[in-house]
Parts: sequence; structure tokens; C-alpha cells
Amino acid sequence: MSLGKDYAGQQCSMAGALEVVGERWTLLVIRDALYGVRRYNDFLAHLGIPRAVLASRLQALTAEGILEKRRYQESPPRDEYVITERGIALWPVLRSLGRWKREQYEETQLRYFRHADCGTELGSYGECPTCAVVVPVADVVVDPGPGLDPDPADPVSRALLKPRRLLQPIESDPV
Repeated sequence: MSLGKDYAGQQCSMAGALEVVGERWTLLVIRDALYGVRRYNDFLAHLGIPRAVLASRLQALTAEGILEKRRYQESPPRDEYVITERGIALWPVLRSLGRWKREQYEETQLRYFRHADCGTELGSYGECPTCAVVVPVADVVVDPGPGLDPDPADPVSRALLKPRRLLQPIESDPV
């Protein structure tokens, strides 16, 4: 039996969530939006995603209320994609997936996620072990780890070589 194109016949919240975010590129677009990527060319350069696929994912994520399209330039017209509260709510999912991969496959740490207030690395559930609080996304600092390429080709990866808070817009080099 072949896998269908949707999960319409299933009565399952996970199946419903996969309808929205279960496509290969979608979670990576959301991850980049959490890192502060907002502009089409920055998504394109960092992800290495085909243009048509990126345009389709951005349109779908906007339609679902996960990203919001905002005009930042009138002539020529240019838009950016800002993550919404609905998109920010996916942070624990993305963090857990990355942590699972690193732990199950003994991967070298690519990034550290720390509490901005005290610098402590977040625990398994996004909590600060020192402050005993679940850290809001805006108070998470992402630091490069030893597994990152120290000389990446794309401007987003270069920007992510310095510690920065999640959600802050990436100021990348021109593409």
C-alpha cells in the first residue's frame, strides 16, 4: 500500500500537525525564522532550497499563520517573513528533534542554546537548570558549537557564528 498525500482519514492530532509542518523543508524554514532569517534570499542561501519550493513553503506557512509577510521596501516591492506566536510555539519541537539527533547518533554539538540572563545551557525541556524556569524563546541565545564549519559560504551561516538571541533579525551580508 502506498503512502497517501495527506492524513485526512486519520483522527490524530499528530497527523493534523504533519499536514501543516510535515514536509521535508518546512521545519527548516521555521528553524531559520527562529534564528532570525526573514528575507527570501537569506532563506534561499542558507537552506540551498529550490526557489519554487521555498516560494511554496513560505506561502503555505503564511497561509497557516506560522509566518507573517511584511513589506520592508516599496520600490522595488520587497517583503520579509516574520515568525508569529504560532510559529514560535514550534520551538520545543525543533529543539527536541535536534537534541534527539545529536544524542542518538553521537553527533558533535553544532550549537548551544543558553539562557540569556545567566548563560546556562538549556536543559532537555528548554528549562534553565540554574534559574529553574522554562526560558522563553526571546531569551534564548544560540552559540556556535565545535561541529560548525568555521568558514561557511552563505551569509546566514556566517552571522550564526557569533552568539545571538533567537528571533532577532539576521543582518546578513549581501548575497
